[in-house]
Amino acid sequence: MAYDKFTVLRDTAVPLPTENVDTDQIIPARFLKATEREGFGDNLFRDWRYDVEGNPKKDFVLNDTTYFGKILVAGKNFGSGSSREHAVWAIYDYGFRCVVSSFFADIFKNNCLNIGVLPVTVSAEFADKLFAAITADPKTEIEISLPEQKITLLATGESESFDINEYKKDNMQNGFDDIDYLLNMSSEIDAFAASR
Repeated sequence: MAYDKFTVLRDTAVPLPTENVDTDQIIPARFLKATEREGFGDNLFRDWRYDVEGNPKKDFVLNDTTYFGKILVAGKNFGSGSSREHAVWAIYDYGFRCVVSSFFADIFKNNCLNIGVLPVTVSAEFADKLFAAITADPKTEIEISLPEQKITLLATGESESFDINEYKKDNMQNGFDDIDYLLNMSSEIDAFAASR
């Protein structure tokens, strides 16, 4: 399934400094029945966003209109726990295109790269600077350049580089998942098959 191309994202961010956020907190297991990727954003952080009657919890950041944007700045060890793809589907469906953290669980990070959410790993010090800047001014903008593999706090000009697999980088810039990548090469595959 193709997703939005990612090159440069310049936007405000939502801060979620909680550490060790697992995939069951991102999307509770009771919402995993669907097999389509749409509709999961409604239940992103469901148990943190809503009380048992379904009323929004005013103290949760996604219910605070002060914070908005396509970038989620998360605490250390984001996406731990089970390997459910649905967690990233929920993040993407909600509208986030990038998650920044000082550490990601490996399977979650790979799921992000397969679904079109850019996981940007930064130092703990840089993450702290992002949290402080966003808290001080929720309109603070962050720029993530995938071609340059760089994240910049625009208010101060401070930046860090981040790593990404070249294959996944190319796919994200083209809006491809693994199947789209192969379909894009269909003429080359046909030519190879014809030569055999």
